Amino acid sequence: MATARRLLIGCALGLAVAATGCGDGDERAARADPSVREAQVAVQRTVLRGEDYAGPRDGPRAQEGGLVIFVAGDLNNGGIAGAARGAQEAAAAIGWQLDVLDGEGSIAGQQRALRAAVRRDPAGIILGSIDATEQRHVLLQARARRIPVVGWHAGTHPGPGRHTGLFFNVSTEVDEVVRQATRFVIAHSAGNAGVVIVTDRRYPIGAHKADLMAEQLRACRGCRVLEEVDSPIDLAQQRMPAIMSSLLHRFGDRLGYLLTINGAYVGGARAALVDAGRRGGDPPYAVSAGDGDASDFERLQAQDHQTATVAEPLNLHGWQLIDELNRARAGAPPSGYIAPPRLITRADVPDGAVFDPDSGYRDRYRRIWSR
Repeated sequence: MATARRLLIGCALGLAVAATGCGDGDERAARADPSVREAQVAVQRTVLRGEDYAGPRDGPRAQEGGLVIFVAGDLNNGGIAGAARGAQEAAAAIGWQLDVLDGEGSIAGQQRALRAAVRRDPAGIILGSIDATEQRHVLLQARARRIPVVGWHAGTHPGPGRHTGLFFNVSTEVDEVVRQATRFVIAHSAGNAGVVIVTDRRYPIGAHKADLMAEQLRACRGCRVLEEVDSPIDLAQQRMPAIMSSLLHRFGDRLGYLLTINGAYVGGARAALVDAGRRGGDPPYAVSAGDGDASDFERLQAQDHQTATVAEPLNLHGWQLIDELNRARAGAPPSGYIAPPRLITRADVPDGAVFDPDSGYRDRYRRIWSR
């Protein structure tokens, strides 16, 4: 029954996989352009696969007490706020105090908050979507004080930051997030997508996502990147209405897809789409390559100008952040655990505010910590 349900989802999305019988025209497009067929199959497998979100298998017992500070790049960002909530939950479970400081969306504000955190000499610091390379001088101060630092989206890829002193950067594989989003666009359009990419190149992860999106779309013969919009993510609500109006005016029906690095841009574009008389299920179809927060899910459930998102297990990431800090404090190596992202459409939006898989990860971390 589960497999049958997923195949029906494929038809509903217009994913154009031959096995689903979703349309002869889509099959012809797939035969004409191998990249379309590859995208169709990859998307179908993404929806079907069951992943392990249970976290690492072992690690050190809980280190005693102490203050941990979560320095958020911008608490108005749903992904950062979701990871922070997970870290708060995990800190309570392990028996630590966790305070949150807000960098308020600017590099200068993030630096001020991070410096304030270092001055408090905590047992550990978490960077919440703050680029570790940009703040490496402050991180050197933390290292000199022997304050371990971990990050969430603090670099382009997950893992240790050998040049920044970051013990571990918790994230899904960014390239996989982008691949899932871009493949969805190619499959959903049957290889005939006019796309505007929206990013924030102030951050290396934003630049990397946009470059990879464009590269993937170039492999699709019938797809076109109409434009890349580089706009500050923290100003999405203020700037996207005017940007979206201009895009609609200039590209008209050629604009079929809005491919963004974060759902905040979709929320910002909504007002202009409504003003233009576009209904919630009309093009341009918005697909966000991260982070799958509550606002993304609300728009998907309501069919409110968003078609898909690639979600990360934000709450699980919060627990992993605390676990990685515990490993650093215990003198143990990082876990090396990397949770996979998941493509979410209206057909399978999770019930909760975030994608929080029922994998038993909380119990596993408690067992590792002996809590």
